Amino acid sequence: MQRQAQEIRDRAADAERRRSQISARVSALAEAQSRLTQSCEESRHKLAETQEAMDSLSAPQQLINRLERMRANTAQCRADAAEARASVQGLVRDQEQRQRRREAIISERGSWDERRARAHHQIEAIETRISEAQDERDTLVDAPSLFLEKRRSLMGEVEQAEIARKQASDRRAEAETALTESDRVARLALDAMSSVREDRARMESRVEGLRTQRESVIKTIVTDLECAPEELATLAGLKPNEDLPEADKIERRLESLKQDRERVGAVNLRADDELLEVEKKRDELVQERDDLTEAIRKLRLAIQSLNREGRERLLAAFEVVNGHFKELFTTLFGGGAAELQLVESDDPLEAGLEIMARPPGKKPSTMTLLSGGEQALTAMSLIFAVFLTNPSPICVLDEVDAPLDDSNVERFCDLLDEMRKKTDTRFVTITHNPITMARMDRLFGVTMAERGVSQLVSVELREAESFLEAV
Repeated sequence: MQRQAQEIRDRAADAERRRSQISARVSALAEAQSRLTQSCEESRHKLAETQEAMDSLSAPQQLINRLERMRANTAQCRADAAEARASVQGLVRDQEQRQRRREAIISERGSWDERRARAHHQIEAIETRISEAQDERDTLVDAPSLFLEKRRSLMGEVEQAEIARKQASDRRAEAETALTESDRVARLALDAMSSVREDRARMESRVEGLRTQRESVIKTIVTDLECAPEELATLAGLKPNEDLPEADKIERRLESLKQDRERVGAVNLRADDELLEVEKKRDELVQERDDLTEAIRKLRLAIQSLNREGRERLLAAFEVVNGHFKELFTTLFGGGAAELQLVESDDPLEAGLEIMARPPGKKPSTMTLLSGGEQALTAMSLIFAVFLTNPSPICVLDEVDAPLDDSNVERFCDLLDEMRKKTDTRFVTITHNPITMARMDRLFGVTMAERGVSQLVSVELREAESFLEAV
């Protein structure tokens, strides 16, 4: 702004110098005009005197010749007077033009004074905005770090939740494995206990049978032999000091008795205690399994809640962007229709995005089937639709009008004007198109006034137009 104010002061000084030069020329022309007027008056007096002399004289040949000379002299004076009159008229016209130019310069100087005052006001406003922006920047200087810390905290919580989920999944798998193993052990224990019970039942049956058989034998002995069992040795003829029966028979009988004992098998007296321990362990595993199931259920509910909220927000944003996209597409193409579609899945979080466009006079098709210019206009519609949904302070457009023809460039510029009215976004357009440059508010360029020295140049088009109109 200081540089612009200095340029304005330089231009005002130049205008003042030009006004002084024009005033000097006007004074010189006025003096010349007065001299020519005086000369014309003298010529008229001489012509009147000559006419009076001619009227008073007779008409001899000498007078006639003198009259001819006087007429020639008068014609020459008239020609000089006419030339002087034309020169005076030209000087008058120049004076009028210079007067108008002087008035224009005075008006322009007043305009520049007003611009200088406005420039001072703008400088003060800009300084105020800079101060406010500095204050806002000071207040927001810690915002990125706070957002970053919050994001890191959330990422840490998500990672911890994911780790907890994985640990819970591992614990659940281990619990399921342990439960399976405990079920297998319990089944084995139940099978063993059942086998033991069967063996016990068989043994009890056998014992009962043997008892019955013993009682039967005792009864038989008592009945048949009519003696007590203790008397069988005496009854068998075995005397206290008599040799025993043959060893082979005794061994065969002993072996037979051992085999009978082995067939009976060992009885596990701790089977009930082991069963209680297995049942207790099974109950603990079942409790852990229930805890893991509850944790998994809560995690799934939280995931479902997040997915539901994400779907709702995504669908709401999608509807808003789709509405702006349809409107901007129709505006850019001067007709036609277009829409955004979610494809490949019914879930918005997993679906893909397809752009369906129908320029005027064409059938609906996907974006890949459009021409280069149509693709560029469709992409602009989508970008600006997103900007209308969530505007940003600044937008940089780099050669977006390169594939467009002149009419589409005009539509693009009209759309930029509409976007500037609807939002507070400042658009910075990098372009080489003269139509686009002519529609901008300010131009920035790089020039090389000296070899190897680049200089940034900016032009305010509205001020330049008003300056040209004033000239």
